[in-house]
Amino acid sequence: MFTVSALYHFTRFDDPDALRAPLLSLCNHEGIKGTILLAREGINGTVAGPRQGVERLWAHIAALPGCSEFEHKESTAARMPFKKMKVRLKKEIVTMGQPDVDPMAGTGHYVDPADWNELIQAPDVVVIDTRNDYEVGIGTFEGAIDPQTKTFRDFPKWWDDNKDRFHNKRVAMFCTGGIRCEKSTNFLIGQGVEDVYHLKGGILKYLENVPEKESAWNGECFVFDNRVSVGHGLAEGSYDQCFACRRPITEDDKLRQEYRKGVQCHQCIDEYDEADRARFGERQRQIETGELNPS
Repeated sequence: MFTVSALYHFTRFDDPDALRAPLLSLCNHEGIKGTILLAREGINGTVAGPRQGVERLWAHIAALPGCSEFEHKESTAARMPFKKMKVRLKKEIVTMGQPDVDPMAGTGHYVDPADWNELIQAPDVVVIDTRNDYEVGIGTFEGAIDPQTKTFRDFPKWWDDNKDRFHNKRVAMFCTGGIRCEKSTNFLIGQGVEDVYHLKGGILKYLENVPEKESAWNGECFVFDNRVSVGHGLAEGSYDQCFACRRPITEDDKLRQEYRKGVQCHQCIDEYDEADRARFGERQRQIETGELNPS
């Protein structure tokens, strides 16, 4: 079994580029694969590897400036869910495109998973899912509002267009692992919203800690690795993924006439041109003939 770790922390890195090579070297040495993002505002990533190797990575990150209490969630996978190890430099560790947003200056009130159900059932609370539309499409909390955003960059405009709907309401927000809510709650505070809350540890921590019989979660949670989705107890889910658009698909979706393995699905049939489809089709042909190893 591989240990899968989703991690993030907002802190000030004066020179994130100097941190890149040691992180990559450690991960390669320990057989860890996945992606870690570094920016001046902190670190974010999801990786997988042998348990001891991942624990050494945690220790390394905890020793970085300001990271002694960084957040990390863990689950397991029967097979390696990533193809390679990447450590990348970015302007933001989660892209919102709002230069004045600073989670280190303040965020919403953290709500432990054990207390989340009580909060979101309160009549004066509105619950907002901050994830992208294709993530919301396979699972969300009962009664949650779906902003139907394509990317996290779209959230500020959605809020501006809809904020009057939530006058005199407490706002509870959630995302996969908690990182988007660090920014979205700070954004709302900057917009003058006083009572803002977010699920500590995100959906992953909720699914890990809250028994299914007590859960307010419906469906599965999309994850950004080859598992595609997870359910209660962080058990691997039932979804596959379209190679072209990377959106989750079901076995029934594969029976639709629009589906071509490795090339397109019903969700992206109008998003690519024939040159793209030819390229995707050639890659799939090489995989099936053994000319290309997708791992």
